[in-house]
Amino acid sequence: MMSGRRHGSPLSWGRQVNVLRMPDAISQSLIAHEREWGFSFRRMGAIVLRHFYLLRSSWARVLELAYWPIINMVLWGFMTTFLVGQSSLFAQAGGLLLAAILLWDVLFRSQLGLGLAFLEEVWSRNLGHILVSPIRPYEYLAALFVVALMRVLIGVGPAALFAWGLYDYSIFTIGLPLIAFFVNLVVLGWAIGLAINGLILRFGLGAESMAWMALFVLAPICGIYYPLAVLPEWLRAVSYAIPASYIFEGMRAVLIQHEFRVDYVVTAALLNLVYIAGGVTAFLYCFRAARHRGLILQIGE
Repeated sequence: MMSGRRHGSPLSWGRQVNVLRMPDAISQSLIAHEREWGFSFRRMGAIVLRHFYLLRSSWARVLELAYWPIINMVLWGFMTTFLVGQSSLFAQAGGLLLAAILLWDVLFRSQLGLGLAFLEEVWSRNLGHILVSPIRPYEYLAALFVVALMRVLIGVGPAALFAWGLYDYSIFTIGLPLIAFFVNLVVLGWAIGLAINGLILRFGLGAESMAWMALFVLAPICGIYYPLAVLPEWLRAVSYAIPASYIFEGMRAVLIQHEFRVDYVVTAALLNLVYIAGGVTAFLYCFRAARHRGLILQIGE
């Protein structure tokens, strides 16, 4: 929990952002729109600002965000360098594994980033203070989305630079389809992270391990490093219900066939709408259940 004169209490975060960072005209306009929309960007921004301060004040947190993506990139990059000389497929699309690793890290860091942003409040016993402040649940969710995206960029950005520096490969060679792939994977990570956070609210830190293992359950059937055609038919049917499967298939279509499969992206986006709606619903349901049973202040004890 952040306290003291410098940062103030959770109840005053939005006021500090308003007074210290916004001109009066912009502030008054924003307040008027907040009353009209029923959504406070100041309160949402206060939560984002808190996590920005946490990252800025701790080099260890920033290092941890970039460490594993870089290690994965280095290990699989050398494997790719070896396979390029052994396989015609990798010779044709030398960045196949590197692109898959980077996109997988986007999905993984999005889900884990949202989960860790929530767990930071649980571990510091600050969650109760936030949830009794004027911030609304959907404002808090929006703040978690922004923090998770920030963590994705901090984690995956250095790994992409290493891929360019060590292996002369840029993920941006995928072109405009990369934007569609990135957005879909980030949204899927948000959806899974929200559902896990809901479980933590409902069942306490006993469900914390789900934040670390959830995506690894899906990884074998998403076709990250291989096409879905290699899966057994019954398992392939399961993979078709996962948005990430279409994104990785679309990535291979771009790199190998030089074709952007719009149908894959549209299917992934439609599935993501279902996933994010389910994630938000699960979180809000568990939040209301935890508040009704008085479990929020007991989380972490």
